[in-house]
Amino acid sequence: MVTELDKNTALVLIDLQKGIVNYPVATPIGTILENAAKLVDAFHKAGLPVVLVNVDPSKFTTNNLRKDAPNRAAATFNAEWSEIVPEIKKQAGDVFITKHTWGAFFETALDEELKKRNVTGIVLGGVSTSIGVEGTARHANERGYNITFAKDAMTDMSADAHEHSLKNIFPRIGEVDDTDKIIEKLG
Repeated sequence: MVTELDKNTALVLIDLQKGIVNYPVATPIGTILENAAKLVDAFHKAGLPVVLVNVDPSKFTTNNLRKDAPNRAAATFNAEWSEIVPEIKKQAGDVFITKHTWGAFFETALDEELKKRNVTGIVLGGVSTSIGVEGTARHANERGYNITFAKDAMTDMSADAHEHSLKNIFPRIGEVDDTDKIIEKLG
């Protein structure tokens, strides 16, 4: 449950891009996008930073490592695949980060951009809960950010993985609550 938000809190949304929102997910994507859009609107109105993160799998540096899962980066992705969905209303002052791994901090300017804005806390949402959101959250925790998870503004391709992150990982590194409760704390 969210107890408070830092004065300088940023909204960080992970992989709400055209190619990814078409994947089958545990929670209807329309609901996730609606809640994410509400958060974007609330953060814009509060004058707080909004960070929109997308992924470019063609730039994965780990493609040649041994693993059981198929190499998705071998697929072809057109430019539209990486575009943030139109439901998320972008503004000129928003920060755009393109990542190439699960977490949005690794080899990107995310930490630098947050520090430039004196951000000490982040609200996280997006797709997939157990991959991009959790990967980013773990790195944010290691960097000392207070983290709030908008549980109804994220989903996963696996319902079990989604629930595991929400119940077992996120409460250990931050606070978990609904979009409306988080918006209330923006004051």
